[in-house]
Amino acid sequence: MRGYGESSYLNPIHEIKDFSIDLYEFVNQLDLDQVIVMGWSNGGGIAMQFAADYPDRVQKLILLASISTRGYAAVNAEGDRLQTKEQIANDPSLTMTFQANQKQDQDYFEQAMGYFMFNNRQSDAMSRAKYVQASIQQRNMIEVADAANRFNISTVSNGLTDGTGELHRIQCSVLVIWGVKDLITTRQMTEEIIEDFASHGKTVRYITLDAGHSPLIDDLHGLVTSVNAFITQS
Repeated sequence: MRGYGESSYLNPIHEIKDFSIDLYEFVNQLDLDQVIVMGWSNGGGIAMQFAADYPDRVQKLILLASISTRGYAAVNAEGDRLQTKEQIANDPSLTMTFQANQKQDQDYFEQAMGYFMFNNRQSDAMSRAKYVQASIQQRNMIEVADAANRFNISTVSNGLTDGTGELHRIQCSVLVIWGVKDLITTRQMTEEIIEDFASHGKTVRYITLDAGHSPLIDDLHGLVTSVNAFITQS
């Protein structure tokens, strides 16, 4: 994905759909016709957008600790919704993270992850180092926060943008996995996903784990078992 890891970031993203286009080009380069797509956190939004944009290419969709079908609201310290990219970039409660990213402050992200991501079970040093490295390599943090704030493929308003209704184009089976101790994506966000799919007559498979935002650390066995069962189900 552009702006993450060692990928280039020559053309900044403006919306989640930009990542969907990137993913489409990626699967075409690999000559993959039918794919199973799994998205974690913001990646869940990208996975949903991809499944809506290219429904004939997606066999199954797995959403792990995903943002809502109605996006991920950017709010200030008082809980008020931020409206624009400029407000997000200049909000005091968020600029500390943006500045730490620009300065490649490993200590900041290690502490933040210890509290928000590894609140249920602390990761080993090697795994945490990889997560921290991914955070400081990210070059699209403000743009992604803005895109997630505006993302809405449901049919209702999210308080900032009206829903596009693109959710109805998703034809594949859907698995939603959420950790009950997640401090980043909430139960409400997860229930919105289920509710919005139900409004289009689609019942999703929903599984909860005894985990925080990173089931890969907290309950890898439960995660793998759930995903394998869904993938092999006819």
